[in-house]
Amino acid sequence: MNRTTKTPLLSLAAFIALFATACPDRVSIADIEANPSKYQNKEVAIAGTVRDSYGLSIPGTPIRGGAYKIDDGTGSIWIVTEDGVPTKGAQIGVKGTIGNGVSWKGKNYGLGMYEKDRRFKKR
Repeated sequence: MNRTTKTPLLSLAAFIALFATACPDRVSIADIEANPSKYQNKEVAIAGTVRDSYGLSIPGTPIRGGAYKIDDGTGSIWIVTEDGVPTKGAQIGVKGTIGNGVSWKGKNYGLGMYEKDRRFKKR
């Protein structure tokens, strides 16, 4: 292999390795509930269906946020967000940080997640 082919291939391999290490591990909610200290303050990804949601969003203002419960079939967990909350029944994937004593507007939800990113399942 000559130098002009080796350099782009090595660059591509380095990019893929860097991208793969930046992605959080997808875990089940049962794993998080079984060993919360293992995931405390760590970024993880979960996916499931929204079972309950409470929030406030006033268009054109910075007032928004809320909490919603996601169920992946192995258990459920509360997610706190600074964006609008998804509707009940929505299938989503969430990336965020696990915390104990997660609260929003003075209400404590216990073990939960602070949302960093959310993706909706394509239909």
